[in-house]
Amino acid sequence: MASSSVLPFSSSFRSWFHPCLASKITFTRRTNSLSIVTRSSLSDNSALLQAAKHTVDSYVKSGMVVGFGAGHASDLAIHYLGQQLKAGALKDIVGTPTCVGSASVAAKIDVAFSDADVIEEVTLSAIIGRRKMMGEESIIQEKTILGAAEKLVFIVTEKQYRSDLDGSIPVLIQSFNWMETAEEIDDLFLGDAEVWRRPSVGYAGPLGGDFPMVTKEGHNVLDLIFTSPIISLADVANCLEQVDGVVEHGIICRIPCTAVIASENGQRIIDNNLILEAGRA
Repeated sequence: MASSSVLPFSSSFRSWFHPCLASKITFTRRTNSLSIVTRSSLSDNSALLQAAKHTVDSYVKSGMVVGFGAGHASDLAIHYLGQQLKAGALKDIVGTPTCVGSASVAAKIDVAFSDADVIEEVTLSAIIGRRKMMGEESIIQEKTILGAAEKLVFIVTEKQYRSDLDGSIPVLIQSFNWMETAEEIDDLFLGDAEVWRRPSVGYAGPLGGDFPMVTKEGHNVLDLIFTSPIISLADVANCLEQVDGVVEHGIICRIPCTAVIASENGQRIIDNNLILEAGRA
């Protein structure tokens, strides 16, 4: 099957391999079913699984176009979605993976759900892409799909919903003259963060070693590693977007979204709509 960003769950028999989830998805017209085998433990009865189920039950309706994120929570949500299709509780769902094919194919996405590495309290600004990218994964495509959704939902744990953010933010830059771009970013955040070029294999120093990470679009990946607290992810995003040579970054901000936060006591559901409206006033 040719690579495509749109996957109809009710169609003639076909199989497709999802490199983001290391999963094989099979669906048929007769049963309208979705069968998934993932790296994750799909029998998990954890709080995160309950949050994934809540996300599907609350936001996915029959006939929708659904954007699939990558990560453990997304694995669980997709598997549960498949169970609902097989049981007949949902039908005629079109899936749009965030890392496959041309994102421009998905002109309208009703709802998208995804993991996030961390989410900023109140604003729900998020960081994605901290982990090593595999196969066809693309921060550019993921942000395009998530940003195009009428409803965006992050599924995270309590530990990922934080006010004291630090750690790395991936930054995609043009490979030509990459060091000049890296030095400019380093100057912007001098004293607060370090800039390392991400290696494709193993561990390397700040320059990324002999085998730097190159994305499917041909860009280098910098890890902007904050050693001091990040006051505002939106401000960091604004600064990065002013730097020549920066193509994209792993911050998702300034868009309406919902966080489903998993805990042993149930889910907390938080929206940022009022915060965004207040900021525009």
